[in-house]
Amino acid sequence: MRILIVTHVVAKNDGQGRVNYEIARAALAAGHAVTLLASNVAPELKTLARCVPVPEARVPTRLLRYQWFAWQTARWIRAHRDEFDIVHVNGFITWARADVNSVHFVHDGWYRSGYYPFRFWRGPHDAYQVAFTRLNALLEAHAFRRARVIVPVSGKVRGELQRRSVGKAQMQVIHNGVDIDEFAPGASERERLGLPSDAFMLLFAGDLRISRKNLDTVLRALVSMPAHVHLLVAGDTRDSAYPRMAEALGVAGRVHFAGFVKDMPALMRSVDAFVFPSRYEAMSLALLEALASALPVVTARTAGGAEVIGPHCGIVLDDPDDVTALTRAVAQLVDGHDRARQMGQAARELAKSLSWSAMAARYLSLYEHLGASREATPQPQAERVKCPAAAADS
Repeated sequence: MRILIVTHVVAKNDGQGRVNYEIARAALAAGHAVTLLASNVAPELKTLARCVPVPEARVPTRLLRYQWFAWQTARWIRAHRDEFDIVHVNGFITWARADVNSVHFVHDGWYRSGYYPFRFWRGPHDAYQVAFTRLNALLEAHAFRRARVIVPVSGKVRGELQRRSVGKAQMQVIHNGVDIDEFAPGASERERLGLPSDAFMLLFAGDLRISRKNLDTVLRALVSMPAHVHLLVAGDTRDSAYPRMAEALGVAGRVHFAGFVKDMPALMRSVDAFVFPSRYEAMSLALLEALASALPVVTARTAGGAEVIGPHCGIVLDDPDDVTALTRAVAQLVDGHDRARQMGQAARELAKSLSWSAMAARYLSLYEHLGASREATPQPQAERVKCPAAAADS
């Protein structure tokens, strides 16, 4: 098949970019011809795939830069559409039609989640954020209508799309993947990392510049936890209020801010559990990495990907802001070391079914189905195609 993938970044160090990186690698290994229409492509792919660079616009605001990218890619696709059997896009990223649209984030879902923090009337920053979110919600709805098949990256995302009246027959859930070799249980490196050897160590990882990751609730819960429970925080603390919050709550001595971390596998090998009660998440790669590292996970139903976690490998809270429930959940792990270890082993087994190779194989199967249906029955681009059943559906 001749496959076109359209996204800003195709690289290992980017969430959405990693998904497309793994799909491209698998497609190339299967003998397909792959073209990448992107601004940034990993060097190792440039010699294997056809790369069409989209220069980054020198315009103010991300909103305008995204529009520039969408316009440039649409022009190119319209001129070359006959060269491809499959056009795969990611959300609203182009004005052109697509065969497959992977949905990594739903702006309308975030806006209506009940945890959206911005208000138009509060000032220029909030007004811009609201305008950015609402406009992207409209553009995403337009893009979804122009795709043959929509691929939500989690059951949570599928639910949000269904509430937007995107028919079930148009969708196939394919969860994001994880590198089960890079993220694996192993020897602790607490001494090298400067962490106490006798503490029960929780790990939180996320962007500390945004409130939806919900570190504040974790810090408040830590106040009521035993003194030997510590928290390791991975994330850039520049312009972050959380170190001051830890001081104000009296838990700064038990909170270890690691800053931006490149060696995340080492951190995950050195802790006892992963805590991530995100207020809104489409599909957390860090959550999957924790599972692969054999860590019991404490998360919330508002975090995409939580639907794969059962009581055998983690605890899913109903309310991400419930400090008492979070404290009790961690207590179950602290007080039951054997149970926590068993949950970690189950988490590892679950992660094996969510590897990058398994994810990529599901995408290639979808491509082949779409290609076969196009050849068997030529149809207008706007017509919808029912997806085949897949192990990734949920």
